[in-house]
Amino acid sequence: MTLEPFGARLRRAMDTRGPLCVGIDPHAALLTSWGLNDDIAGLERFTRTVVEALADRVAVLKPQSAFFERFGSRGVAVLEKAVEEARAAGALVLMDAKRGDIGSTMGAYAATYLDQDSPLFSDAVTVSPYLGFGSLRPALDAAAASGAGVFVLALTSNPEGAEVQRATAADGRSLAQLMLDHMAVENAGAAPLGSVGAVVGATLGDAGVDLAINGPLLAPGIGAQGATPADLPAVFGDAVGNVVPSVSRGVLRHGPDVSGLREAAERFADEVRGAVSGS
Repeated sequence: MTLEPFGARLRRAMDTRGPLCVGIDPHAALLTSWGLNDDIAGLERFTRTVVEALADRVAVLKPQSAFFERFGSRGVAVLEKAVEEARAAGALVLMDAKRGDIGSTMGAYAATYLDQDSPLFSDAVTVSPYLGFGSLRPALDAAAASGAGVFVLALTSNPEGAEVQRATAADGRSLAQLMLDHMAVENAGAAPLGSVGAVVGATLGDAGVDLAINGPLLAPGIGAQGATPADLPAVFGDAVGNVVPSVSRGVLRHGPDVSGLREAAERFADEVRGAVSGS
């Protein structure tokens, strides 16, 4: 059964739960700060706590696949359960996998995250377009068929990204702008929001690109990386209403206490609402 398009589901979740995405990033240092061992038991406890605390109240949860994959098949099993339980509680799950390949390999990645029969089926997945935007076609088509979404890397918050993303294409556009223009074509005519989103770092200052893609804009960098909700209007301009700010350590450092996680997420969501509305 095809779901309602991701863009429509995301718009509703942002309007009702607040425009916030919280990462689930169980890296070793964070497990240690929670008093947990860096092993499968610690991973399970951490993940279960975050899902319990936040899945019934935030718009989006974003597990970083690599932090689960490092534990092998047992870690992936924890990830599968987290995806299932988070979606059951009403959160949209954005799998942060940043997959990028061509042909049948890209098709296999798409089947992993965007096929409803897959145990890792997610509401959306992050992908890399820098083998050419056309290489993403299997993921774009799979997402459209299932009602899922795709977030495409455009201008990332890491400083190294500029050497590729700010490079100039043959027609004079930056590569980032070229990718954004492709996304706008994919989203043409969608309402209330397209299902192909862009990843644009909140730490960029003035992004210097046209972000009117009629799709969501995932904004990493809030919190530990130095950006604040107040920075969003300057970075995203007229598109700020479509921004999904992503916070990980800024919320997760308040665990393992469930109430601490909830209070931190609510505080960030309130600050984002204020920044977006100008109040």
